[in-house]
Amino acid sequence: MQKQGYSAERILQAAIGLFSAKGYSNVSIRDICRATGTTAPVIYYYFGSKKGLFDAVARRKISMSDFIDRLTKATKTKSPEEGLKSFVRVYLSFFPEHSFDPGLYLRDSATLDRTSARMVSDDLDEIRSLASGLIGKCISEGRLRRTDTEMATDCLLGMLNRVIFQHIHFSKASDRHSYGEFVIDFFLRAMHP
Repeated sequence: MQKQGYSAERILQAAIGLFSAKGYSNVSIRDICRATGTTAPVIYYYFGSKKGLFDAVARRKISMSDFIDRLTKATKTKSPEEGLKSFVRVYLSFFPEHSFDPGLYLRDSATLDRTSARMVSDDLDEIRSLASGLIGKCISEGRLRRTDTEMATDCLLGMLNRVIFQHIHFSKASDRHSYGEFVIDFFLRAMHP
């Protein structure tokens, strides 16, 4: 029977909290041992090294795959225009803010962890591609005016990201539902054929 303190999941959960709050260089294996009631050899057994543990934390916390799946499902079975509206609503309602815990990006005191940054960049590119596809379909069907699809996508995501990042980085509260409805109306009117 495995002791509770020795489970890989328990170690991972403790490391998530510590790395998210302090960053890679400010957390020691000893800190994780204290938080979990385990020993260094057990951590090395499950994760190989401190870097292996950090990488496992980053994969768990930074991934936006659930969010991307939710966006994709919300936009798939509708007309492109309705899909675009659903995209905005889901984006503002379910954006995975935990993916931007600063500690998950700091390898050293002032150096970004390239693996973490690349993971988020790849996920954001996938989200952008989904939005661009919806806007492109709306344009090709004549529901939106002919314009540069990529620039229109950047404008839409810029409006949405402003709200998200104001909340994440500056703790500014906003009525995301009302803002989402405003963005939908604003974007569709601005892009009307």
